[in-house]
Amino acid sequence: MIASRRWLEALLGRPLDAREVAEQLTMHVAAVDAVVPLHQDLGDVLIGRVLEVKKHPSADRLSVCLVEAGSGSVEVVCGAPNVQAGKTYPYAPVGATLPGGVKLERRKIRGVESNGMLCSAKELGLGEDHAGILELDTTAPPGSRFLDVVPVADHQIVIDVPANRPDLLCHKGVARELAAVLGGTTIKLPPIAGGAAPAGGDAALGGRRRAPRVPMGVVDGVEVRLEDPEGAPRYMIAVIRGVSVGPSPRWLTDRLASIGQRSINNVVDATNYILFEINQPLHAFDLAKLNGPAVVVRRAKPGEKIVTLDGLTRTLTPDMTAICDAKRPTIIAGVMGSADSEVSPSTTDLVVECAYFQPTRIRRTRRSLELSSESSYRFERGIDMLGMPDALRRAIELIVAVAGGDLREPPLDLWPEPQQEKTIFLRPERVAHLLGMPVEQGEIERRLAAVAFFVAPKDGRLAVQVPGWRPDVTREVDLIEEVARLKGYDAFPDELRPYRLGTVPDAPEEQARARVRDGLVRLGLLEARTLPLGSPDGPDAVRILNPLSAEEAHLRRRLLPGLVRRVEHNWANRNRDVRLFEVGTVFRKGTGDAGGATGAPDEWTSLAAVFTGARRPPHWSEGAKLPDMDIWDLKYHFELAVELAAPRCDVEPVTGGAMGWQAVERGGGVVLGWAGPLDADAPVWAAPLFGLEVRLALTDLGPVRYRPLPVQPPVERDVALVLAGGVSAAQVAEVLQRAVGPLLERLEVFDEYRGPGIPAGQRGVAWHCSFRDPARTLREAEVDAALARGLAALEDELGVRRREG
Repeated sequence: MIASRRWLEALLGRPLDAREVAEQLTMHVAAVDAVVPLHQDLGDVLIGRVLEVKKHPSADRLSVCLVEAGSGSVEVVCGAPNVQAGKTYPYAPVGATLPGGVKLERRKIRGVESNGMLCSAKELGLGEDHAGILELDTTAPPGSRFLDVVPVADHQIVIDVPANRPDLLCHKGVARELAAVLGGTTIKLPPIAGGAAPAGGDAALGGRRRAPRVPMGVVDGVEVRLEDPEGAPRYMIAVIRGVSVGPSPRWLTDRLASIGQRSINNVVDATNYILFEINQPLHAFDLAKLNGPAVVVRRAKPGEKIVTLDGLTRTLTPDMTAICDAKRPTIIAGVMGSADSEVSPSTTDLVVECAYFQPTRIRRTRRSLELSSESSYRFERGIDMLGMPDALRRAIELIVAVAGGDLREPPLDLWPEPQQEKTIFLRPERVAHLLGMPVEQGEIERRLAAVAFFVAPKDGRLAVQVPGWRPDVTREVDLIEEVARLKGYDAFPDELRPYRLGTVPDAPEEQARARVRDGLVRLGLLEARTLPLGSPDGPDAVRILNPLSAEEAHLRRRLLPGLVRRVEHNWANRNRDVRLFEVGTVFRKGTGDAGGATGAPDEWTSLAAVFTGARRPPHWSEGAKLPDMDIWDLKYHFELAVELAAPRCDVEPVTGGAMGWQAVERGGGVVLGWAGPLDADAPVWAAPLFGLEVRLALTDLGPVRYRPLPVQPPVERDVALVLAGGVSAAQVAEVLQRAVGPLLERLEVFDEYRGPGIPAGQRGVAWHCSFRDPARTLREAEVDAALARGLAALEDELGVRRREG
């Protein structure tokens, strides 16, 4: 939503500072994305009065004007044909800077020195007219600042309106919030120049209501039938005869231009003005182009076609509401009209539509036709059904003021099922409980009343009547949120209050997630949060029905692709050392009898991590080059990750000759994790990229058990073994631990050798063994006997022998 500062000032009747407005809206209402100054670059332009106009001595199309600009008269060479003596125009003196950065200098034009220039609307950035000088109707003395005399300086305040706050899509809604926050001001619609309230007043605009099974009526010779009350719960029509369609007055085009809207004609501009002022979309028909004349609100027929204002032929479906005449559709309800009924310069009689269309219907229509408009944007969020008579009254007053015409009969209001403002009961003690601080009942009433909620005490509670423009307020907690935001979130204390610890333990999955996060953070990894959407990376990827983009049309099957994209982003920003992890949900197509490709997807929690760059942070004592992480660093991290996320799994090499490891569940053989090198779009200076992913197991690790430090000395032995091909170090360790028994406290590999002295296809592996008995000191003979048992078991079971020499 783009709001004009000057428009808001007109509603509030007070000057506003754009920066303060942006700050207050962000703190209390909705985020402001930008504040864009308009025409602030006209500060050097002055008011100039032309005293004399004479022909240029050397050019037939130029004239020499004597201009009074406050500090004496100067000669200005001008090429505009409309300049006249005695008139007032914008004058840019020598040294002034115009929009676009053009700085004026004193220079000769065909032999005559020109001291500045008289400006056209285009040169000032106020329009496209470049044929003549902009004539001003003002009594301001020459030399006055142009911006002080002509109120064109403005600011566009760009507001990021939440989807549940349609009331902020108009200037009146934004002004209402500012009045509540700033205090001391009330909202009043600015008077319309030349406008007058429609004859008949409020009663006339109430119209004649008919509520038979198919609501219908006639207004000034136009038959109106509401055959789709579900799609259009309320529908109002007014007929204005004798209008004159033409250019809009300057004040109206300026208002629309201040928010980036282009002027079309006075009738269309009037409907657009009402849209941006009070959030009521309107549509004006040319009565002469309506067959019947009739207006029929019905569901579209299958295959029915309409050529919309953008020139495209669109096919309608019965799920859409169409506004038709006696023969054909003329409007896609709530979205866009057609050229068959649009207002043109020859239009003399108008049919003005003011309607409430069902939001879900409009949203589906817009998506189906891939056609969006300012009207559909508002209708699909919900407008104020109860405020339609006021909006139509304002529209009629504005159209009559700018285009003439006469309202001969009161508007027709078709409302089969009238609704009232909903009432919600609010408990003051509940407000204090949820907000964590006491709020006086008087303050609650004052803050809610400031945004037009009607509040009345009743039976120890507050009966709050919700205005029609706030469809988002449906529960007591919504009212409490209103109190909090209007009070200001920064007004709440930030100290930690006394509280009682809960006795209910966290859910098992949350415990597992916390355990994994704590462990990986201790290893120096940073947690990342990536989008769960992306491109399909497998046949069982789950497709989204309404994706935001083609690149994000599927739910993720794995976490690693998202982390790889984060690494590539870091590389793009010259960050070479990256260590990231993520704990998140992954999805696959459902399986089983009730699942299948169309059933609910399977989902589970996984842990993934990526590593690239230096093995450790740099230090000045180590020189410029540090060793990069390699495949063994990955194995170390993978073993720790498996211990944290899936403690009932063993880490084994990947089968098939590929580089990497996998986590295999003990007893079941199910693979629950993988680790290995990754491919990515890497620059030449990047280090190798490694990654791992493990399915999170909801395993209770039990309490941590502590034991006293040993007091007996260990006995240590180094032993070199020759391992045949296919025998792993893990197999050797398992046999030794089982054969030697509890005396073998620790077993570590410290060397591997392949070369002379070792038969081809075999390898030498050296082990460091520590023996200890916690109760007594071991003797050498006991250790030798235990080691001999282990070596004998290795030779019998695995064919592993001790290396000679």
